[in-house]
Amino acid sequence: MRSGVRAFVKMAIMQPYFFPYIGYFQLIRAVDRFVVYDDVAFIKQGWINRNRVLINGEPAFVSVPIKNASSFVSIRDTCIDDDPQHARWAEKLLKTCDNAYRRAPQFARVFPIIEQVLAVKTTRIVDLALASLKAVCAFLDIATTFVDSSIKYGNLQLKGQDRVLAICAAEGASEYANLSGGRDLYSTDRFSSTGVKLSFLQTRSIEYRQFGAPFVPSLSIIDVLMFNSVETVRGYLAAYDLA
Repeated sequence: MRSGVRAFVKMAIMQPYFFPYIGYFQLIRAVDRFVVYDDVAFIKQGWINRNRVLINGEPAFVSVPIKNASSFVSIRDTCIDDDPQHARWAEKLLKTCDNAYRRAPQFARVFPIIEQVLAVKTTRIVDLALASLKAVCAFLDIATTFVDSSIKYGNLQLKGQDRVLAICAAEGASEYANLSGGRDLYSTDRFSSTGVKLSFLQTRSIEYRQFGAPFVPSLSIIDVLMFNSVETVRGYLAAYDLA
């Protein structure tokens, strides 16, 4: 730190996901600075290019096709498949969401967000995933600052926890928050030794009326937005524990 005094900055670092579940947006809202971890390995069968929506009462995947998906390629260098057989993927994905949610109470307000994201002209999945995050944040008035790891830190030689701590130091962070699934990745003592508080976000139970019973949890934010007003979703964003 330039002055030797650590600023109060709460931050999180996550791979960019495509229209992720509400817990991801709770994490974005809970911090001052959200680092988009785009220069780490692409995760096959993960959430970077796909998520789940409600189709006929059941969870079903919608996905963006990936060209030569590989865990040996960084997210920022992973491309959307431009093969002719996948040329209409965006149109098909839109049609799937249209058919699935046309009768949802918030369809008229939310469907244009999906259209906006899928209209982004890019060959890279990182751009599309990040567009989905920023579009939803704008819709919900989440003002957290986004930072791309690939254009700022220059510490690719570091791995895992060491790299996260280096980014925290570069940002002058006083607290680092992660989703609860990351508990096994980080050491509270190690973070404390550098003056950074380590916290984990646990989403509380969130249940709302869908088309019918039983309720299907843990779907894409698309599902949450389709069935709930903006005001209600903003309330859900605060339904977590951070410790």
